[in-house]
Amino acid sequence: MARAIWSGAISFGLVNVPVKLYSATSPRAVRFHQISSRTGARIRQKRVDSTTGEEVPFEEIVKGYELSPDRYVLIDPAELDALDPKATRTIDIEEFVDISEIDPIYFDSSYYLAPAAGGAKAYRLLLDAMRASGKVAIGRIVLRSRQQLCALRPSGEALALSTMLFGDEVLDPGGIGDLQTLEEVSASDRELAMARQLIDSLSGDFDPARFRDEYRERVLALIERKAAGEQIAVAPSSEQAAPAPDLMAALEASLAEVRAGAGRPEAKTGSSSRRPARRAEAAPSSEKAR
Repeated sequence: MARAIWSGAISFGLVNVPVKLYSATSPRAVRFHQISSRTGARIRQKRVDSTTGEEVPFEEIVKGYELSPDRYVLIDPAELDALDPKATRTIDIEEFVDISEIDPIYFDSSYYLAPAAGGAKAYRLLLDAMRASGKVAIGRIVLRSRQQLCALRPSGEALALSTMLFGDEVLDPGGIGDLQTLEEVSASDRELAMARQLIDSLSGDFDPARFRDEYRERVLALIERKAAGEQIAVAPSSEQAAPAPDLMAALEASLAEVRAGAGRPEAKTGSSSRRPARRAEAAPSSEKAR
């Protein structure tokens, strides 16, 4: 059974809605330990002084902010604690906005909110009112000693909470030099019409169950084969850069493929009823498969 990771209340005007916070996602990345290829033993990392090479006890380690190479401002933990936001148990709603006004790039982690003891009626009221208004609530929450911007929205019979990045944490794409080349090119009306036909042909209702992490499945299959003692022969990579295709020819070929049925999303991702092969259990670690 899911366990709450935070409990508190939504502050909505003068109304408080007691709630509990639950994780809404469960990443499935395959994780590996670092192992010595010579001994087969796990690698242990030590904290060492870069000037002496000696290991430094944890209690002697402080935080430092680098001003320039090898020049740091040392910060005492007590000084940071004095600046920490109060660990309030309140999600303070500041305003309501249309979700279309929020670029998805601002969303970070996702959670579910459920009513806590005595909060069911107020929770139902807020859920139904937000659903009827079509608005998203923007507020603040303190999680793990960090104040975060957040968005609350109806998701079925629950309120979903997404932590958000602050405005100065999202980079302006204007700083990407490669985008300046767009000023030198333009698409013809015929190319645009063909591209729109291709988009229409590939359009449908989003069904997340249709999409699988095929790389993770291949990694887990590899782990099972090696655990069973199978020797794996790795073929050398011989990829070569392909010449850029003629744009109109590529669009016409893509449309022909879709119309023939080979380009439908179902053909690429498989049926949602298809069951993946038996998977190996992978031990957690600090390094993800890439």
